[in-house]
Amino acid sequence: MKIEKDEDIRILHWLTPVDYGPQQSDYISRRQAGTGHWLVDSAEFQAWLKSDKKTLFCTGIPGAGKTIMSSIVVDQLSVKFENDPSVGTAYIYCSYKEQQMQKPEDLLSSLLKQLAQQRPTMPTNVERLFTRHEAKKTRPLLKEIIEALDSTIRLYSKIFVVIDALDECYELKGDGDNGLLSAVSNLQNQTPLHLFATSRHVEKITSRFRGCMFKEIRAQDDDVLRYVNARMPQLLQSQISKHPEVQDTVRKNITKAAGGMYVHLYALIFAKPD
Repeated sequence: MKIEKDEDIRILHWLTPVDYGPQQSDYISRRQAGTGHWLVDSAEFQAWLKSDKKTLFCTGIPGAGKTIMSSIVVDQLSVKFENDPSVGTAYIYCSYKEQQMQKPEDLLSSLLKQLAQQRPTMPTNVERLFTRHEAKKTRPLLKEIIEALDSTIRLYSKIFVVIDALDECYELKGDGDNGLLSAVSNLQNQTPLHLFATSRHVEKITSRFRGCMFKEIRAQDDDVLRYVNARMPQLLQSQISKHPEVQDTVRKNITKAAGGMYVHLYALIFAKPD
């Protein structure tokens, strides 16, 4: 049972008005049925899922489908642990378009909000944080948010945190001892927190994950074929629709031309002739 009291909902909104739920719904709706199994069924993902507070870091070139894969991971976790109140899931979709909401305080407050709202009652430390600041119309310090997040995580036996597109997080350009990754890393050392994170190949970010579990994300041929087959009516002219051999050639050529990038795939499928 999740929080439903008006006062508790008010506290959650006070923590942050940001809600990544609509983005999750949008991204997972774009998934072609049957795709993404290569990641969630992989040895790396399964080992991460069953391990003790580990990090699985996934890099990929632009357009490789990292965000859709993150949404698949969130969906998998939500379904798997739907009936287990001892396991919590929280996620962040970073975006260069939302830089004003990507300070460490904002991002960690979002994680706190998501984990708090999955509890049957509002965590005591979150209530105290609200009471301490609401009357004075002040905002909690980063240290206070981390402390509340720490105590909330400890209410669970296991926590899964998904952070997509770290390379688009403006805050990480100055990430030091008080940044997002540092805070999450410290929390992981002290609590049962599992982290799944994605990023483009950016040395400043990838260097923070040396020694962690790793998986490359790129458009897989089987997934590309699923997309192509689902959109075949848009690709075929009426004069070749009755020629399976021509359709096979179209499939093979598009799969090859995609080159591991869904952006190439979309361009090939939806491009209009000059």
